[in-house]
Amino acid sequence: MELTSLTSVSPIDGRYASKTEDLRPYFSEFALIYYRVFVEIRWYQFLATEAEIPELPKHNDDTDTLLNMILTGFTVEDAETVKEFERTTNHDVKAVEYFIKKKFRDIGLPELLDKMEFVHFACTSEDINNLAYGLMLRDARQNVILPSLEAVAASIFKGASNYRSDAMLSKTHGQVASPTTMGKEFANVGARMRRQIKAIEAVSILGKINGAVGNFNAHVSAYPEIDWHHKGQSFVESLGLEWNAYTTQIEPHDYIAELFDAMCRFNTILHDFNRDIWAYISIGYFKQKKIDGETGSSTMPHKVNPIDFENSEGNLGLANAIMGHMSSKLPISRWQRDLTDSTVLRNLGTGLAYSIISYQSTLKGMGKLEINRDALAKDLNASWEVLAEPIQTIMRKHDIEEPYEKLKALSRGRSLTKGDIEKLVETLDMPTKSKNDILALTPANYIGIAEQLVDQILKE
Repeated sequence: MELTSLTSVSPIDGRYASKTEDLRPYFSEFALIYYRVFVEIRWYQFLATEAEIPELPKHNDDTDTLLNMILTGFTVEDAETVKEFERTTNHDVKAVEYFIKKKFRDIGLPELLDKMEFVHFACTSEDINNLAYGLMLRDARQNVILPSLEAVAASIFKGASNYRSDAMLSKTHGQVASPTTMGKEFANVGARMRRQIKAIEAVSILGKINGAVGNFNAHVSAYPEIDWHHKGQSFVESLGLEWNAYTTQIEPHDYIAELFDAMCRFNTILHDFNRDIWAYISIGYFKQKKIDGETGSSTMPHKVNPIDFENSEGNLGLANAIMGHMSSKLPISRWQRDLTDSTVLRNLGTGLAYSIISYQSTLKGMGKLEINRDALAKDLNASWEVLAEPIQTIMRKHDIEEPYEKLKALSRGRSLTKGDIEKLVETLDMPTKSKNDILALTPANYIGIAEQLVDQILKE
């Protein structure tokens, strides 16, 4: 069966292919092969220019241009050639080495033909792999992940601004509680997201190129006079990664765990937000714009279901399950290396893809939201008992005995009206100004500094 979006086993490349296509340059099989070729070429160039190896003279500009063209002109057909080599070698990194040597022969320059054995010089496969995966994560984080996170956070902050003054009942424990504003609830989420974005951005992406067990054994055996530790550091940093000097055969992947744990925290915050918006839609605080041609239910024509937030919630669960497994599994390796990380690393893009799907679903859902101010006002006007909190607090100020207990007896488990509040205030032994302050309170204006907090969060 021909592979298409309809025949794909995974919905990432099937149903949701249009949502995840931006990740293909970083996490496809083609991308992995390209990044391996990239690392091998750059290592060969580094050896010729920086390592001071007598047998490998420095390239002239024309030679370096031809080597760079292997990368800039890398095609799907080139990747297929690597796969052809792999069918013989049964080793994916060795296949990359053979591909590059083939390219050297195609170029035909004597200085490359004579020095082909410096391709993959002193490297274990994991020297190439760890750097390739690091570059993939670095580039995807910068070009896809962070912009996606920022887009979600920006949408939340836009809601915070738009709904800054829209008073609403809180629902602590699912019960009527002191009012807030819808904007403040959005701002809370945005602030949490912003913190995790900073954490994701701050994770150092590490790399190593120190041989089969991390000690430069092969390097030193061939050229003991070279300071390989600092040469390795210089090479890794030249790629834009941070040097990890202390490894076994593998870079231990701790930074991937750090990155994915931070991603999972962001996703958990978004999961929480999706559920809250779903609930606000359910109780009528938000309406959803009707999209021409959309069907909410196959049998109930009236329905406009919150499907985008539900889709996001489901895909966030998949994303966190996958990334959670990776963050707990990847830092574990038997002795100096086992192969259990290899197949897992090939799925680096999977958890990120489900994350991207969820972000786009939330954004789509946000675009359909319309706040229902009538519903907010109706609930507030039916819940004057929420003023029991400020009344008993003001009573405390004036040393009235057992204010909490008095308000508890009056209000617990029952609704109060504006009239009930006015009758209570008449009985209180306190200055007229304080009574008037209480009488000026309504459920709609008892929002503390919610609006100012929104403004502060938006400025940060």
